[in-house]
Amino acid sequence: MDLTPHRALLRELAATSGEFLRGPWGQPGLAVETKADASPVTAADRGAEQLMRARIAQVFPGHGILGEEFGAENAGADFTWVLDPIDGTKSFITGVPLWGTLIALLHEGRPVLGCIHQPILGQLMLGDGHTTTLNDRPVRCRAVAGLEAATVLTSDPLNPERYQPGSGFEPLIRQARLVRTWGDCYGYLLVAGGWADVMLDPVMNPWDIAALVPILRGAGGVITDWQGGPAYPASSTVAAATPALHAAVLAALRGGSPGAGAT
Repeated sequence: MDLTPHRALLRELAATSGEFLRGPWGQPGLAVETKADASPVTAADRGAEQLMRARIAQVFPGHGILGEEFGAENAGADFTWVLDPIDGTKSFITGVPLWGTLIALLHEGRPVLGCIHQPILGQLMLGDGHTTTLNDRPVRCRAVAGLEAATVLTSDPLNPERYQPGSGFEPLIRQARLVRTWGDCYGYLLVAGGWADVMLDPVMNPWDIAALVPILRGAGGVITDWQGGPAYPASSTVAAATPALHAAVLAALRGGSPGAGAT
């Protein structure tokens, strides 16, 4: 399957949305609303998604679109674009650059292309499940001996207990060499790029996950849900740099029980 025109549009969408988002980012007077799920949203989230939706409709009018802010259209299409205009809005509204725009392409429900774009830092990570690049340079997850040598990331350390009660999150992070909250999509960029080793999110939406799957797999990593099942669609993610490390993470989350997750 030749995805060359789709890849070109993905790059264009990242560039256009990034240019738009650089304007409001870091502005102290940025207006913030609270959605029904208690998450923040801004006019920047909505405006960036509208820009991307309009361009997709021009280039591929028969494609479906699923976005965080405006839902689904043309459901059932063979190709569907999945958009998260600002993944990490809490960072965005506080002037922290650890957020990004997530753009994915599904073919018959399977993620085949994905990008993480951080326009403030000038980073564009693209993956197709076979290769992953950062600013057109191939990247790979790094090899790590085990949890005792791993850098483990999560978006919010309070969320595992809220959304995955009874998991072994606390024992897991006690085993790790380094634990940080460099989270949201930027944590996955760090794992795929070889700077960190594990990224955990106990609660996710489809637009949070779709782009991550081809990126992590293209970089040689493993990504599943919290229980080791398929990563997309799911409501949680466990991403690790190597299959062995992923198995160790799942075992720790299960309280030490053996078993590796599916890739």
